[in-house]
Amino acid sequence: MKKLSIAIVIAAVLTLVASSNLNAQYYVGSSNTSSNFWGGTTTNHSNVYGYNTGSSTSSTDYWGNTQTTHKNSYGNTIGTSTSSTDYWGNVQTTHRDSYGNTVGTSTLSTDYWGNVVETRRDSYGNTTGTSTSSVDYWGNVQTTHRDNYGNTIGTTTTSTDYWGNINSSHYSSNSSTSIWSY
Repeated sequence: MKKLSIAIVIAAVLTLVASSNLNAQYYVGSSNTSSNFWGGTTTNHSNVYGYNTGSSTSSTDYWGNTQTTHKNSYGNTIGTSTSSTDYWGNVQTTHRDSYGNTVGTSTLSTDYWGNVVETRRDSYGNTTGTSTSSVDYWGNVQTTHRDNYGNTIGTTTTSTDYWGNINSSHYSSNSSTSIWSY
């Protein structure tokens, strides 16, 4: 009977450990955004070890459309994103690879509670995931990323420093190096 009780306790502990790991968040990198003199922004991405993995440079044209160029750590262009705002204030973005082929789209909208919801779709229009962002009391932005089944796959915590630079820390639920997909 004593051996059975110990086995039950061990099984219960292992179950608790396993269930807690399902919700574990692994730090996978950071992004730091700064603005230049002309109103454009540059975001530098780093991996979990602090090494540069690439950059994203954005500028806004005369009509209010935002063009973003994504580069890898060697400075080679790996893709672009073009964003525009529709009549209802939703932001529509088209993502393209380095050859100009559309690889996905995303739509940013604001829900009833003021949270910003991003819906990501692949090149066929299938939903691949969502991200929901809310602002806390101190002005920090908390974002939860989910896959197309609604499972949490990562989170991002964003804050703005004294000089207006935006600093983000990215976490993944499965220790993957990326939490985005199109």
